Amino acid sequence: MEPAGLEQILKELLLPDTERIRRATEQLQTILRDPAALPALFDLLATATDSQIRQFAAVLTRRRLNNRWRRLAPEQRESLKSLVLTALQKETVHSVSVSLAQLSATIFRKEGLQGWPQFMNLLQHSTHSSHSPEKEVGLLLLSVVVSSQPEAFHAHQHELLQLLNETLSDVSFPGVLFYSLRTLTAIARYVRPDDVSLARMLVPKVVTALRTLIPLDEVKACEALEALDEMLETELPIINPHLSEVLTFCLEVAKNVALGEPLRVRVLCCLTFLVKVKSKALLKNRLVPPLLHALFPLMAAEPPMGQLDPEDQDSDDDDLEIGLMGETPKHFAVQVVDMLALHLPPEKLCPHVMPMLEEALRSEDPYQRKAGFLVLAVLSDGAGDHIRQRLLYPLLQIVCKGLDDPSQIVRNAALFALGQFSENLQPHISSYSEEVMPLLLSYLKSVPMGNTHHLAKACYALENFVENLGPKVQPYLPELMECMLQPLKNPSKARTKELAVSAIGAIATAAQDSLLPYFPTIMDLLREFLLTGHEDFHLVQIQSLETLGVLARALGESMKPLAEECCQLGLGLCIHIDDPDVRRCTYSLFAALSGLMGEGLGPYLPQITTLMLLSLRSTEGIVPQYDGISSFLLFDDDSEAEEEEELMDEDMEEEGDDSEISGYSVENAFFDEKEDTCTALGEISMNTCVAFLPFMDATFDEVYKLLECPHMNVRKSAYEALGQFCCALHKASQRSSSDPSSSPVLQTSLARVMPAYMQAVKVERERPVVMAVLESLTGVLRTCGSLALQPPGRLSELCNVLKAVLQKKEQVGDLKLS
Repeated sequence: MEPAGLEQILKELLLPDTERIRRATEQLQTILRDPAALPALFDLLATATDSQIRQFAAVLTRRRLNNRWRRLAPEQRESLKSLVLTALQKETVHSVSVSLAQLSATIFRKEGLQGWPQFMNLLQHSTHSSHSPEKEVGLLLLSVVVSSQPEAFHAHQHELLQLLNETLSDVSFPGVLFYSLRTLTAIARYVRPDDVSLARMLVPKVVTALRTLIPLDEVKACEALEALDEMLETELPIINPHLSEVLTFCLEVAKNVALGEPLRVRVLCCLTFLVKVKSKALLKNRLVPPLLHALFPLMAAEPPMGQLDPEDQDSDDDDLEIGLMGETPKHFAVQVVDMLALHLPPEKLCPHVMPMLEEALRSEDPYQRKAGFLVLAVLSDGAGDHIRQRLLYPLLQIVCKGLDDPSQIVRNAALFALGQFSENLQPHISSYSEEVMPLLLSYLKSVPMGNTHHLAKACYALENFVENLGPKVQPYLPELMECMLQPLKNPSKARTKELAVSAIGAIATAAQDSLLPYFPTIMDLLREFLLTGHEDFHLVQIQSLETLGVLARALGESMKPLAEECCQLGLGLCIHIDDPDVRRCTYSLFAALSGLMGEGLGPYLPQITTLMLLSLRSTEGIVPQYDGISSFLLFDDDSEAEEEEELMDEDMEEEGDDSEISGYSVENAFFDEKEDTCTALGEISMNTCVAFLPFMDATFDEVYKLLECPHMNVRKSAYEALGQFCCALHKASQRSSSDPSSSPVLQTSLARVMPAYMQAVKVERERPVVMAVLESLTGVLRTCGSLALQPPGRLSELCNVLKAVLQKKEQVGDLKLS
């Protein structure tokens, strides 16, 4: 294969002509099966005159070598290793240098430091060069390789930190700074205690480097900020002596309206993380007041002339109707305050925040007042106990007064605050129903049914308040049901019907059997929505499923005659509609029905568990993120399957290696599906008991795998479900035997769950997950008793873990034990 012929095909692929690209793709797929194609690619990546061809050849070579390196003859490997390093030193186009560095990283993973001494020599020479362009290339190569295989450099951590102290001192060359920061991002988490003093010296230089990069390239500055995140995340006190300097820098960038919003938002995300991991240091260094003084103007900022904040726009986009859905510095500044409330003692935070809050609420500027209500909303979460005990009534009066504010944007924020109060300040807030309910009903009636944007905000506040009222809802029930049934019976927007169906679920939770006079009408309407095939009513369908589950829980025995019909309806929807939201709501319905049917759900369990296991195992919605040019994946031809199979043993350690894949993104709907699947399985196992046993092994194994899920809520739900599985097994063993200790399945399950719980308490960083683990652990101990403390030594180990939590020695996401 001649390089010239291959080069021509690559040129065709770069043309804006679909037909020529198609033909060239077919040619390339054929040519790449020829063993001579790889040497031709080697030649092109070094000698092609067109930089795009050189880059194309480098990326294709990387793709071909991923799983084929060992098939090359030793002399061919040595030749390519020399060729790549030479090409990298001569290359003048940055994008090509990046692709060559990535190719070098792929080879390095195969060869290691011992197998490629020339690589280390080049790194040593280039990163210490006095010629800045050469130093930049060396640091580019270093950053890519260390990111790709950090463990290979663990023995060289001290030398790398010394190098970065030198390279970050030279602010004249932005490329040197950028790749120094990328290298630091890769190694920060591996800094050893002996190197803390050296790492601390880097912090002011990191801030200076970021300040240098920001006016030159905000996109690269955003990427380089990861170095600061990594230094914050390490458990070693690297940032602490320079905390004030780091905070000042973050606030300077966040406040600078001349900078782009993505950069300002990125810095505020960094600041949120700083508050989470360094809250005690913020208090110790008295940095909370200046932080709050900087955040309030950000939260009160007006949008550009003639525009509104996303959540205040009259939009049909459901995601923008409730809460803080915008991606602006304003919304992320509110998140910083939320994090302060979550991680600072309220008696330390409130004396600083309340005077600023009062000033904002008294302002004539509606955006100042809006900021005040948003702060109240997030304070109700983190400082909920403090507000319940000392401030609830006066703050609730302020929020209720906000519902009559002359500005719609302020009324929106007051509704959001009332919804948050209702969610976070139970049960105390329900005692004020006589004052709040008339206001909410009056507001709801004042909103035209067609204005779904404002209607959604009113329904959000109403639902959160109503669902916890219990019997106190009865005086308002006729008026509430009239408001909700009217748009369901009459022509109205699909979104209006969806909101009404959701509100009926909240009302049912409070009203319980008092809802029975309305039940036949409600069921007729829900049945109609669930059986409709109209695409516009898809979201109404999903909400109807959710509300049906709520009704099953609220009405209990009154719902039992319809339980089998509901079960069949749910299965039919799951089978015919491929949608993660439909599935998760159906699974929640099955869980609710299991409480009514008990082991009577048994005949449906084979279908139900099959669907749920598919949801747990599914990789749907997982999208690989690629370094380089992802379209090159087109050229992975399938015709080599047989050859790959023959060489599988030889390349076993390389099969899963794809140096282009830098990570994965998962759509939230699929995470939500897995979370709700775990929750439903745990409840179903408890309610169906012996009938669930044939499905226990498979479900246990799949849920256990999700303990490693990157999504916090999925991990939390998985830990909870595993505890319920153990309790269900204990209950089933009591039914079949007088001695649960004779159940090998229960013993095996406890032997897996108890160590997992203790490990989570030790290493899990997210507070909600740790709290869920501790609650589940309590449930398992109460149910299974001494069986959970086998083998000998388990009790002592558990006591040490819990003692460490009580003494706040474990880094459990700043868990506050009260």
